[in-house]
Amino acid sequence: MSPAAARRSRADLTAAWTTGLGVGLIGLMVTWLVMNRLTGLFMDAPEGPMLAFGAAVGIGFFVTAIAGKRLAKTVKAEISAIGAGPGAA
Repeated sequence: MSPAAARRSRADLTAAWTTGLGVGLIGLMVTWLVMNRLTGLFMDAPEGPMLAFGAAVGIGFFVTAIAGKRLAKTVKAEISAIGAGPGAA
């Protein structure tokens, strides 16, 4: 693999993980909004929002890991398919 192709593949992997992070942040925000509304019905002010945010952070990390891993796997498969094409040394 040429140095230019290696830089491009590294950039593609970084973009995949960054996109996964964005998806995880969306998961965090949606979870926080829903959980805050639900815990507000059953708990008072300090406990409800703290529980909602704790659950949202956990869900956000989980969604980031899943989305980043899937996107990175897709990018790696595309890079290896391109590298194995005609003219590959």
